[in-house]
Amino acid sequence: MSTRRDFLKGVSLATAGMALAPGEMLAAKKKQQPAPAPKKEKVRIAYIGIGNRGQQNIDEFAKTGMVEVVALCDVDLQGKQCEKALGMYPDAKRFTDFRKLFDEYGDNFDAVAVSVPDHTHFFVCMAAMKAGKHVYCEKPLIRTFQEGELLIEMANRHPELATQVGNQGHSEANYFQFKAWQEAGIIKDVTAVTAHMNEARRWHKYDSDMIKMPEGDTIPAGMDWDTWHGGVRYHNFSNLYHQGDWRSWYDFGMGALGDWGAHILDTVHEFLHLGLPYEVTLLNSKCHNEFFYPYSSTILFRFGARGNMPPCDVTWYDGLDNLPPLPAGYGKSEMAEGIPASGQNDFKNAAAKVSPGKIIYGRDLTFKGGSHGSTLKIIPEEKAKEMEGKLPEVPKSPSNHYVNFLRACLGEENTRSPFQIAGVLCQVFCLGVIAQRLNAQLFFDPRTKKFTNNEFANAMLSGMPPRRGWEEFYKID
Repeated sequence: MSTRRDFLKGVSLATAGMALAPGEMLAAKKKQQPAPAPKKEKVRIAYIGIGNRGQQNIDEFAKTGMVEVVALCDVDLQGKQCEKALGMYPDAKRFTDFRKLFDEYGDNFDAVAVSVPDHTHFFVCMAAMKAGKHVYCEKPLIRTFQEGELLIEMANRHPELATQVGNQGHSEANYFQFKAWQEAGIIKDVTAVTAHMNEARRWHKYDSDMIKMPEGDTIPAGMDWDTWHGGVRYHNFSNLYHQGDWRSWYDFGMGALGDWGAHILDTVHEFLHLGLPYEVTLLNSKCHNEFFYPYSSTILFRFGARGNMPPCDVTWYDGLDNLPPLPAGYGKSEMAEGIPASGQNDFKNAAAKVSPGKIIYGRDLTFKGGSHGSTLKIIPEEKAKEMEGKLPEVPKSPSNHYVNFLRACLGEENTRSPFQIAGVLCQVFCLGVIAQRLNAQLFFDPRTKKFTNNEFANAMLSGMPPRRGWEEFYKID
């Protein structure tokens, strides 16, 4: 009889030796080769997930003038959220099952943009790379640590394919500022980072004493509810899983950490070479339960020394009543610019509290920053004025995140947030979610990629075995 442990052991053996240490990850990025596509003006693209966030991505790709849209795929094509995309591209081939898109129409496109729920990112991305397609995937890239191992390995084996994760700040001002300030020695010897996202979330209205997952609503007409699940176990339909509410549940989403961490901690993680932590501890949790994310949580990630960089603690705060401590001279909390509307919260009152962002504590300087591409500021203001003449010039971005991806498809640039880079950041979030679920202090060995003090946590690195018929996605080609 196959057991959960047998499954974990089998997947671990299949991926043994394929994960990279922090320094090796950066080297892998530098060695990434642009896709050797023939020179042409436009990239033939298929959109998988075309409502809500998918529509926002479609609009952004349309602005580039660099795409030829040949196919639209969504499990709920009859839903109101899909009407705009279908109207924009009435001649595009339509699919409800992404597997049929690749099998029946794969010869007609070069790239895909993936804007589906978190729990199906892995399956769509793996199918795309197996089909030889460039992939733009919304963040967080993965829902389990092992999914990250497999996608990173697949990307390493296929350097001809451009991959990009949708943390758009990686092509905006903060990316180039952080890089320039670090190279100039302005950002150095960082020992602590505080990251915070304290706005209302969908699950704050749920009952934390529930004893089973919700169900009982009628599946929308024409919706392929079975394919919506991908490889995760089947759930009877509930409106609390659809239209973005999937983010609330451990079975489907990555909560506030996966959703916002990718926009707040992306430059910190890459340029400080953080890699994977050696400790992940849930310090505080409100309304902990086994189904959906806590109303609020504080998670400590501890990273060891890297080269000449000292150990660094990253502390994550989420929840309306769980504000981070602010250093003297923090000043006013300001909303970052360029944050896409979520359809859930317009952050109208954010400036009265603490806007999503981060505080970075270096040896000589302290910085505060927002989310996405917003730039860092030195605090307090007196110190910022003192440093004005010492700051290096920050180059402008040569391309936004979407243009960067499309140019990589055409062999003209390398992507800035490939699976090898963003995937490891998302693995950090997966470890944080495990700590949230277990309400525990966990010790992790970044070399063996195993927890050393909790076997339940080790079993959760791969999650539940896939549903029948979805096992093939876990095999590397």
